[in-house]
Amino acid sequence: MRRTAYTVIGIVILAVMLFPVYWMVNASLQPSGNTLTAGFLPLHPTFTGYKRALDEQGGNLVTSMIIAAGTVVLSLAIATPCAYALSQFRSRWVSIGLLAILISQMIPGIVIANALYTAYERIGLLNSIPGLIVANCSSGIPFAILILRSFMMSLPPSLVEAARVDGAGLFRAFVAIVLPISKNSLITAGLFSFLFSWSDFLFALTLTTKGGVRPVTLGIYQYLGTQVQNWNAVMATAVLSAIPAIVLLVVAQKYIAAGAIGGAVK
Repeated sequence: MRRTAYTVIGIVILAVMLFPVYWMVNASLQPSGNTLTAGFLPLHPTFTGYKRALDEQGGNLVTSMIIAAGTVVLSLAIATPCAYALSQFRSRWVSIGLLAILISQMIPGIVIANALYTAYERIGLLNSIPGLIVANCSSGIPFAILILRSFMMSLPPSLVEAARVDGAGLFRAFVAIVLPISKNSLITAGLFSFLFSWSDFLFALTLTTKGGVRPVTLGIYQYLGTQVQNWNAVMATAVLSAIPAIVLLVVAQKYIAAGAIGGAVK
């Protein structure tokens, strides 16, 4: 009886949490108009909203994809060797470095955005994809370091030592031994870096002052002011922007679980 009650409560909570997602999909299939007057079911679905969304926001989706992919590559390229070094060193300075990484995660994003705006204005990175990639890495790199270091600390030192005995240098041992074994944690760190970048709004709003570079989050924000009578296009854009994140989470969920707890058991 108690188990049944828990199941019912869980289903109700899940339904409440998923209802906004359902309503977003439902509204995207409705004819143009106010979402408050839309039916509970799309009895006469139309895909005009998706067509309009792709025509007007397709470029922004591509921009967001490029920025997110660049963030993943740069974050992992910097965080992976840093995490391995922090996992191998045995010094009190390592704890200080980890504390600094944690503190960097606590800095409000608007503080970082304002500082980057001043710097970007001087070096010409405003309204640029590289500028947004670097900005998003400020969230991706610290998190990736913490995830990767936790896993790499559980790696047996004998693996790298055996490679060194066979004649491999430090870099070759790192690339040939450490990286393949750390696949789960690399996928986990890369996925979260992608999500940080894909959902970013603050950096996009602060560091782009022109319409040349516009991620989809900023596109939806500006879309709201011009499409108040065409909510199906707005909701269709939201659905399209959610698809990459959903697909990646579904495909990589087993790697996420393994990578997140990989360093918990030694």
